[in-house]
Amino acid sequence: MLIAFLATGAVGAVTPAEEHIGPPYQDAPEMVARPDIPHGRLQSFIMTSAESGIFPGIRQLDNDITRRRDAWGNRIAAPAAEQSEAGPYRRDVFVYIPAGYRKGREVPFIVVQDGRDYAARMAAALDSLIAQKRVPMMVAVMIQSGGGDAQGSERGLEYDTLSGRYAEFVEQEVLPRAARLYGITFTKDPNGRAAMGGSSGAAAAFSMAWFHPEWYRKVLSYSGTFVNQASPVDPATPHGAWDYHARLIPDNPRKPIRIWMAVGEKDLHWQDPAETFRNWPMANDRMAAALKARGYDYHYVIAKDAVHVDGNVIAQTLPAALEWLWRDYPR
Repeated sequence: MLIAFLATGAVGAVTPAEEHIGPPYQDAPEMVARPDIPHGRLQSFIMTSAESGIFPGIRQLDNDITRRRDAWGNRIAAPAAEQSEAGPYRRDVFVYIPAGYRKGREVPFIVVQDGRDYAARMAAALDSLIAQKRVPMMVAVMIQSGGGDAQGSERGLEYDTLSGRYAEFVEQEVLPRAARLYGITFTKDPNGRAAMGGSSGAAAAFSMAWFHPEWYRKVLSYSGTFVNQASPVDPATPHGAWDYHARLIPDNPRKPIRIWMAVGEKDLHWQDPAETFRNWPMANDRMAAALKARGYDYHYVIAKDAVHVDGNVIAQTLPAALEWLWRDYPR
């Protein structure tokens, strides 16, 4: 595992760029709802595939081709036409609106993938952090995927594809709907826009910033799927998100992206060799090394004995991660 220290944070402050944490894990106090502070409200709406011009909907096929596995149990890539077919979806979108927000006021925000999994935790954390003025007043837009998982699924297409398509979906179809429904004016300042997710949702969050840094410059990643899971296969990035740390970050000028990331010591396929391109702890280690070599503003947490998108790790670290990401943004 990597151990290194970089100068980060406020001017004059030196904080560890990489740290190890371990059990017993404890929920951060900010994760407990408090009656003595203002509470934001959670709203929700539904989006369907029929309404989308960007993601009209697919679903996984279950056949002999898609069930094939290699020696390590990983799915063997198949032609896109043999992995999926057209299929409708419905997705929930949850919107956290902070207490005291006035309609029409420009506001920073965070977009969260697999939104249902994080809605309650984000609301509790943001209530506390905003009340304590440790982060700016902000909105959270928490978007459920179109369903399924990994190759051939709508979720896999949205999250594991290395392109700007998902960010464009959020920008063109999700944010305008939320703005109309709730009177929100989302900031256009890319430093006031963050993206977050776990697993493939974390890869999607990084892709939002990588392909559209004019829109997003903050990323929060839990157990990022920086491995080979993209479908359909793109010849330009044949190893999917593994290519972020193998080629894309090392071979391109540094982009204005700040990223907080965590991985479990016993995350998915933690014992698999590098040639599988599917070892999550190894992929996140290499991601941190690539970010460090290019001089990115990053913070990397390695969680001892933790597993994939470990809820105990999230409950302990989410408030501090949000505060670190927004540390120099105006309150």
